[in-house]
Amino acid sequence: MVGLVSAMRILGGGLHNYGFTVFFLPLSQDLGLSRAATSLAFSLARAEGAIEGPFVGYFIDRFGPRPMMLIATLLTGAGYILLAWVDSYTTFLIVYLGIISLSFTPGFVHASMAVGNTWFIRYRARAMTVISSAVPIGGTLLTPLLAMTVHAWGWRWGAIVAGALFLVIGIPLGMGVRPSPESMGLLPDGDEPPTPAAQSDGADDPLPKKPGETEPTVREAMKTIVFWLFVIGMTVRVAAYSTISVHFVPIMVWKGLSQEHAAILLGAFAFLNWTTHYVIGPIADAVNRPKLLAACMLTGAGSMLLLIWSDGLWPLWLFTILFTAIDASFPVVWATIGDFFGRKYFATIRGTMAFFYTWGGVLGPVIAGAVYDRSQSYVATLWGLSGILLLGAVLTAMLIKPWQSIRPSKVEA
Repeated sequence: MVGLVSAMRILGGGLHNYGFTVFFLPLSQDLGLSRAATSLAFSLARAEGAIEGPFVGYFIDRFGPRPMMLIATLLTGAGYILLAWVDSYTTFLIVYLGIISLSFTPGFVHASMAVGNTWFIRYRARAMTVISSAVPIGGTLLTPLLAMTVHAWGWRWGAIVAGALFLVIGIPLGMGVRPSPESMGLLPDGDEPPTPAAQSDGADDPLPKKPGETEPTVREAMKTIVFWLFVIGMTVRVAAYSTISVHFVPIMVWKGLSQEHAAILLGAFAFLNWTTHYVIGPIADAVNRPKLLAACMLTGAGSMLLLIWSDGLWPLWLFTILFTAIDASFPVVWATIGDFFGRKYFATIRGTMAFFYTWGGVLGPVIAGAVYDRSQSYVATLWGLSGILLLGAVLTAMLIKPWQSIRPSKVEA
């Protein structure tokens, strides 16, 4: 299951997450759009993902991840093919926001993480690390091929090729996904089932619980302080990572590098980001996860100080290495949420959290750009990011399981 959803994430990462950047300039030039107008579509897509998150999570928990993946793959592939025929800013927004981004996030992001959470318990962080790290792998393997296609045949044919790959490769991958190990007569983590009898393939099979164990619904989870601590922590991470990733090259130029050298450092950042996933993921299965998450946020906060106080090339490389801890901690966050709130309502809880924390990624880069336009400096932005990461680290370290106290009668029953 991890192999199937990781392959889908490689496809989506290479053709959409990283790949859509390939279409940015030629599409803007062909349609006569400013960069601000084209960038607006990306911000609106993130806002759209926040709004649809709770609904998507409910449908994944109710019907299983496979239907969502198949629908998302079909619509994303069709959307990219339709993208080849857009001839105005209006039709571009309709296709990109109304078809591609509306379907991509539910199937390639939310559903895939739900699979990792359902099929694993002890090795949950490791599984989610593999799934999460598939996106930069796709950017490494597929995005250069997409760029060559666009360069040789034009962006419209490139969009058609991307859409066809989604349909031809993505649909067979999605067909193999199953809702839970119990639906196949198995147990999480590959443990041996107590009996060899296999259950039918259905999304509503009951999940086994330990004596006294309970899995809160999204409404019950939202009544706990821990739910909101997770939301604050994710908002901080998303805001910091989105701001730095969008402004990475401008920040490096502000620190004295050429654009070419900054681009090389950005490429190194992508590679180091991938490798850091495989360092932090296995560690997360052996240590206290909230404390590890707090340590990652402290590392990110400290990396900002290197940009503020240091000059020269080596502090920029050290910042690039240390800041990868922020993105590499995302799968550990989802594994920890799975530990705290269980498997049954995981997708709904995740989607509801996304409704709140995604706005950090929408607003962070915009605020950083506005501050720079007024001051011609990133110092205030870096201080702000360091401060919120420090606050997030303190709050994350306080995480404890909360719901036993709000459902005592059910636990005792």
